[in-house]
Amino acid sequence: MLDAAAKALSQILSPPMRSILWRSIGLALVLIIVLAIGLQRLLSWFATYGEGWAEGMLGPTYHTPINLLAWVVSIAAGLGVVLGGIFLMPAISSLIAGFFVDDVGDLVEREYYPAEAPGVALPLGIAMVEGIKVALLTILVYLIALPFVLVAGAGFLVFFIATAWLLGKQYFELAAMRFRPPAEAKLMRKDNAATIFTAGAIIAAFVSIPIVNLATPLFGMALMVHMHKRLSGPRRELIEPTRPRSARSI
Repeated sequence: MLDAAAKALSQILSPPMRSILWRSIGLALVLIIVLAIGLQRLLSWFATYGEGWAEGMLGPTYHTPINLLAWVVSIAAGLGVVLGGIFLMPAISSLIAGFFVDDVGDLVEREYYPAEAPGVALPLGIAMVEGIKVALLTILVYLIALPFVLVAGAGFLVFFIATAWLLGKQYFELAAMRFRPPAEAKLMRKDNAATIFTAGAIIAAFVSIPIVNLATPLFGMALMVHMHKRLSGPRRELIEPTRPRSARSI
């Protein structure tokens, strides 16, 4: 697994990957700004108006915990774009991955597995739906854990575990679906859950590094291409794909 991570890391800096890397970084920066501003507006609204609404819904008995939550949210809103850029990066990575899954997969397979049957391009709709589902789930988990991060450090552990599972799941299934139907790819991920979670933890560590994490979609996809190859074995990968190949980029 560490060897696969080293190969993925070295390849994202190679000349063939640079075009994809720059496009991925550009898209990530746009999404960071949009989502971070949206998060800041949401938290500001809750800090200003949500406290009264929540107390009206739950009753005066919950005044103290609601007041404490509003105080925590006020601090979070003050952090604004910085907070959003840090904690939403895994969600942003999930959204971007759908655009570059086949570009990265093709390059990894051509360099490291030239003698094996290549994968086939995923329909953009499938890749994007998977990315959106993971991104929304990531945001939900992070919003739930956010008060625990600001009040007690336990939230950071929740963040890391959730990120490892979510990103490991997404990137492995995208890599696997280049060779097998979605249902089979998901079943394969479940059958190798511990291994894929460990690989996801490597991606989670990568996405936690500021600036470097802009390359997460490339690193995560390249790593999981290697993991899928190793878990599948060369014999199964030699099966001729049934879907037509198609180039796709943005």
